[in-house]
Amino acid sequence: MRTTTKTATIGTAALAAAGLLLPLLGTVPAAAEDTRPTRAAVATADSGPAVPFGSHTFPYAAGTLKPSGTQSALDQAVIKTYNAWKSAFVKKNCGNGWYQVISPDADHPYVAEAQGYGMVVTATMAGADPDAKTAFDGMVKYVLAHPSVNNSNLLAAEQNASCKSVDGSDSATDGDLDVAYGLLLADKQWGSTGTYNYKDLAVKHINAIKKSEVNPTTHLMLLGDWSDSGESHYWMTRSSDWMIDHFRAFRTATGDSTWDTVRAAHQNLITSQQSKYASGTGLLADFVVNTNSTAKPASGEVLEGPNDGDYSWNACRDPWRIGTDAVTSGDSASLASARKLNTWIKSKTGGNPSKIVSGYHLNGSAFDSGNDMAFTAPFVVTALTDSGSQAWLDALWNKLATTSIDPDLYYGGSVQLQSMIVASGNYWVP
Repeated sequence: MRTTTKTATIGTAALAAAGLLLPLLGTVPAAAEDTRPTRAAVATADSGPAVPFGSHTFPYAAGTLKPSGTQSALDQAVIKTYNAWKSAFVKKNCGNGWYQVISPDADHPYVAEAQGYGMVVTATMAGADPDAKTAFDGMVKYVLAHPSVNNSNLLAAEQNASCKSVDGSDSATDGDLDVAYGLLLADKQWGSTGTYNYKDLAVKHINAIKKSEVNPTTHLMLLGDWSDSGESHYWMTRSSDWMIDHFRAFRTATGDSTWDTVRAAHQNLITSQQSKYASGTGLLADFVVNTNSTAKPASGEVLEGPNDGDYSWNACRDPWRIGTDAVTSGDSASLASARKLNTWIKSKTGGNPSKIVSGYHLNGSAFDSGNDMAFTAPFVVTALTDSGSQAWLDALWNKLATTSIDPDLYYGGSVQLQSMIVASGNYWVP
């Protein structure tokens, strides 16, 4: 969700940089066929993280590119960006032992999307950040204190400057997906015998997502737990909620084959939307409607603005999300979808990342001339999937690594950091 972005406030000083990074354990190895991670070590509440940042324990799919330069240099670039991101956006503004990610450029100071980002990022950066578990637990405490009114195992989408839930206190799907995923990462990192049983909380959250945020007929994500069969958005879905790798992790965590069905439904929708409506670009719309009949891009405003049927402030995350599943799973459908996007944007810009603008119609024509990391950064992930895109990948990486985090732009900075985590070989699927 973009206009009603979800954010939290987690505050601590910027991390001390290189000196806090655990020794790097080498480069990303060549991948085996099944690249989904298995637990590398037994985590306990009192031990360090089982998968410290920079360990590169989980290989990407065979043939995945990596930005040029040493692995150490790539990792240090991520740490530098993380330190700046954390300093700008992770806050403790409301007491109670809560940590929140603040979103100065969203509709509200704290939104669920931001809390989800914070949990995924913090769990992933454990080992580089000695305070990661403290911050993560503060985020969990915040999430548990702000339940949705419709399903208490989901997160209320928006909070005001006093950290009080507002605008109905219902949920937003993207935030919940990342909260659940972050809890699964935490279980692998630290085990579930400490202050919080991360695994139990994750499974409760996953089951609540299934109950309240998955359309039982189409198996596609709803916009939030407020959308039901009597509501006008029920046969609608938002492309930035189509987090294929998360669905894989939910299947592994719960053993529930429903998540295989959900994953397949979204991959089929991505493929068909690209083929029918963006054959020359691979671009997806922010919102797809008529999911109970012939699914198609929204025509004009359906929730947020006149560009709801274009590649705009929600769909801009799609290359990152689709590309992440492609490189971590090696799935042929995700690879094909990611490569379509990469081929188009590389050609559109002539290999110059500075020419990526903040809004395209599905035919590839721009409707905005601005630049924003939320649009630029995700393409670094799809570039990983194409063996002929090393120069393009390097140009994108250099753009991201040399662009400072703007403390007024939480959204672009958060997408930038997470895209860099994936591109550097530091992302893994629990």
